[in-house]
Amino acid sequence: MSYIEIRNITKAFGNTIALDNVSLNLDQNKIYGLLGRNGAGKTTLLNLITNKLFPTEGEILVDGESVIENDKPLSKMYYMTEKNLYPENMNIKNAFMWSKEFYPDFDENYAKALCEKFALKSSKKIKALSTGYKSIFKIIVALACKTPILLLDEPVLGLDANHRDLFYKELLLNYSESPRTIIISTHLIEEAADIIEDVIVIKDGKVLMNDSVEKVLSQGYSVSGTTAAIDNFIVGKKVLGVDSLGGLKTAYLHEKIDQSTIPNGLEVTRLDLQKLFIHMTNY
Repeated sequence: MSYIEIRNITKAFGNTIALDNVSLNLDQNKIYGLLGRNGAGKTTLLNLITNKLFPTEGEILVDGESVIENDKPLSKMYYMTEKNLYPENMNIKNAFMWSKEFYPDFDENYAKALCEKFALKSSKKIKALSTGYKSIFKIIVALACKTPILLLDEPVLGLDANHRDLFYKELLLNYSESPRTIIISTHLIEEAADIIEDVIVIKDGKVLMNDSVEKVLSQGYSVSGTTAAIDNFIVGKKVLGVDSLGGLKTAYLHEKIDQSTIPNGLEVTRLDLQKLFIHMTNY
């Protein structure tokens, strides 16, 4: 049995279908990347998993129990949203103390150590933090809660390159020392690609892909050559999109290719996760 089971979930807001018959099975102790363009349904899915929204149809189970108004599975989750859920006038040190009240396993010493790593003064009030440091504060709380399930919605919003790199390293260190199920929803796919194990791609409320990153990347290619040669080569293949310039064409494919079948004159390049995502969600 999967740790998180999402069964035939549909969520409608009036006449708008945000999620359309979505089913997913997520395992324990694995890092998932939840990818999709703006409005695809990513945040709606996270809100449903954490019972902040109710599904129109379907059900969500955590360790075999429904999440709807059920404290037992909900207590196993921490959801870092784009919004700050703490009083703006509260200082960071007191926020850590209050976090301990709601999450008994919250590690205050670890939180303080992370403050030092990220150069965040715990005496500061939350309202005095910049956008980047508000994200850092939320990251520290999320990592220190030690819940079996961690959901991160755009966790690196406003962070500079150094702080983003520090976050990814700390997340992996945290995960290696205390494995858990982590779902990261992000637009910075290239940066997150090195840490996620499975990728879930959502488009227009439907799941386009749910597979291991290794398998996904083994099936993403671009093939370039003359227009005539490319048109002939891609017949019967799964083409995500094409670019043309003069008499040259590049086709983006999502399937395994036998290198021995590539005609002379065609150039084949493996797609990275970000490029594959772009071409998958553009067609």
